[in-house]
Amino acid sequence: MKSENEYIGDDKFQKFLNHYNCETPLEVVKLRFAGAICSPNADLRPTDVISSLWEENRTPRLETKAEADLFFKFFMGLWDEMFVLVSKNKISLPRFNKKENIQELCQTRFEQIELGFVEGFWGGLDNLKIPAYIAEVADSLSRVALLYKDLAKKAQAQTNDKNIFDAVTDCDKMVDKSLSFLVENYAIPHIEELKRTIN
Repeated sequence: MKSENEYIGDDKFQKFLNHYNCETPLEVVKLRFAGAICSPNADLRPTDVISSLWEENRTPRLETKAEADLFFKFFMGLWDEMFVLVSKNKISLPRFNKKENIQELCQTRFEQIELGFVEGFWGGLDNLKIPAYIAEVADSLSRVALLYKDLAKKAQAQTNDKNIFDAVTDCDKMVDKSLSFLVENYAIPHIEELKRTIN
């Protein structure tokens, strides 16, 4: 799908999020969009997902039509970028290096998976009519997200970061395989139905 809205790039988009006081990290935004694109919730609209990036009653007030048009154009640029990645089955966790703070990494991973993809996938509903094996894969992502929280606690209690980093690497592989399976077996077969408009 050729996007009408070009993605402005990570650096500029992060500045855009900061300008509107959006506390949801960019990588969580990306994965929430990816999850929402894959969502079986047929009534889910990009505007719903965009609004969910702010706490209730904290969504920015857009003063003019020109500002609103640009606001949604930027978001839809990222949305369309993620749609292309979903359609090519190239959704995965961002890579990390072992110089990162292990506790922060584990917390970030939890947010990317649970507050990102999983929240986007369910689209605010928990009783969607989908095959049981697809629901199980989505639920397994939530269970792995909790593993990262456990790893964060272990990292606080011990000094052997290598073991924790190895465990994170193993969890990352599980997540990437689950994302790939879900996209391959649910999203791609329904890709035409999953195109969503801003309205």
